[in-house]
Amino acid sequence: MIKILIATDSFDQVNGVSTTYRNIVKTSPLKTVVIHPGLFRWTSFKIYPEVQICTQPFQAYKKIKSIQPTHIHIGTEGPIGLVARVYCKLHRIPYTTAYHTKFPEYLWKLARIPCKVTYGYLKMFHSDSKAILTPSLSAKRELMRRGFKHVYVWTRGVANELISHKKIIKNKHPRVIYVGRVSREKNLEVLCALQDKFEITIVGEGPRLNAYRKKYSKVKFLGYLFGRELADTYRAHDVFCFPSKTDTFGIVMIEALMNDLPIAAYPVTGPIDIVDYGKTGYLGDDLELNIRACLKLDRKKISLFIKDRWSWDACVRILHQHLLRSD
Repeated sequence: MIKILIATDSFDQVNGVSTTYRNIVKTSPLKTVVIHPGLFRWTSFKIYPEVQICTQPFQAYKKIKSIQPTHIHIGTEGPIGLVARVYCKLHRIPYTTAYHTKFPEYLWKLARIPCKVTYGYLKMFHSDSKAILTPSLSAKRELMRRGFKHVYVWTRGVANELISHKKIIKNKHPRVIYVGRVSREKNLEVLCALQDKFEITIVGEGPRLNAYRKKYSKVKFLGYLFGRELADTYRAHDVFCFPSKTDTFGIVMIEALMNDLPIAAYPVTGPIDIVDYGKTGYLGDDLELNIRACLKLDRKKISLFIKDRWSWDACVRILHQHLLRSD
């Protein structure tokens, strides 16, 4: 009997990695078990407090052994991922891996750790993976330019409860929303600096939340929202702004598009894979100009352009295609 194990260092948090694996477990027709730091003792970094770092690697190894998986997908490159990699090596189990996050760029921005060092570690970590799954074509090309092998594009989806069906109402004063982590690497200062020109809403939490609340008094900081409340909040705005330059994808962007919100962003990995320029949003080096251009788009057509393009069923199919294949 097929028994799939997903080993991930992120599962209990609110981020794209956790969202991906929670939806895979929910959607997969095959028995799928997840091992993550929440099952063991864990600690965190001061610069990235949401991250859970497993401090019981031997217990994690024993847990994997007790599950006796037939196939293993290693979702992250932290301690849980390393333990799963060791298990696969010792038991000669072929495995797939995922590259979700530009940690080299994050760690450079947060702690000034050279990208060359982090990419060197990542190349070692993924070297024996039968397939490295990454969420966008531009991320795949970037990894291949850096010498990574066996890289494949892995789609994402939007849950039905995150799609609002409320009537679209154009606001008198343009309302711009961002959903995601409130932290330095997300480049939110550029968006918040436009607080005198637009009504700006930030949904999410993170280490810079209190500092931004004090600095940008006109910006609405709502904290975390989920399900239908989040969907309706998307729908109540006019433009979704994604100022990050260090993401590989950005699930929140396709959630916004499914709620008929155009995207204003920079022309970088993630947005360039998602936004159809002039149809579902605008990309460029000036966020304010991008937002103003988005306001002219017909919101009633936004979700029509992306219908059937992303789904969690397709995400699961791609994972199984690479994980279950015989090499």
